[in-house]
Amino acid sequence: MPLTMYAYPKCGTCRKAKKWMEEKQLEFEEIHIVDNPPSKEELKNLHEKSRLELRKFFNTSGKKYRELGLKDKVKNASDEELLDWLASDGMLIKRPIVTDGNKVTVGFKEAEFEETWTK
Repeated sequence: MPLTMYAYPKCGTCRKAKKWMEEKQLEFEEIHIVDNPPSKEELKNLHEKSRLELRKFFNTSGKKYRELGLKDKVKNASDEELLDWLASDGMLIKRPIVTDGNKVTVGFKEAEFEETWTK
């Protein structure tokens, strides 16, 4: 099954991930995370399959995250609230998110990609 990669074309980390996937000749569909952000339901599904804390899905270094003052808000927010924020703006989501429908990675760490997507 081809992979799906939610990415932002201007993001350096996304470009590194894309280059790595192309070098490994992995088949993937790239989805522009800002123009076509994952829905709340999709995010919930990705979160469950990732086994990561929902807070790990936030692009904490992003301008939008700082503008909204989310640093303090996310600490006490419910999963529902976190999902609502994430679904409201693709720029709030850490990227790239890669999935095959069963496994999910968030961000790009070469060792993690190697372990998850080539074995």
